[in-house]
Amino acid sequence: MLFVADSAKEQITSIRTQNSMDTDYFVRVSVTSGGCSGLSYNMDFDNEMQPNDQIFEDNEVKVVTDLKSFLYLCNSTLEFSGGLEGKGFFFQNPNAERECGCGESFAV
Repeated sequence: MLFVADSAKEQITSIRTQNSMDTDYFVRVSVTSGGCSGLSYNMDFDNEMQPNDQIFEDNEVKVVTDLKSFLYLCNSTLEFSGGLEGKGFFFQNPNAERECGCGESFAV
């Protein structure tokens, strides 16, 4: 399962409204090689499903990821932090053994 915190839900709803995205759009997350710690998170809005997509809905937000990325993201929570010290969107990932200082990459 992938989880969505209230902070992330509010920001996702705001972005969707500002960009006139209808309910066909969902949040796509993935993990790719790269970053200081070896793996990086990617997040975008999408409206086309792909083969092997895993679909989750939490807190009224649909989140889609590919099967390989789900192995790294299982039981993670998508969160959002704004303000001067904010990180933007980030994951609380129980599978990450270490993260880089900026929080945008991790290792398992």
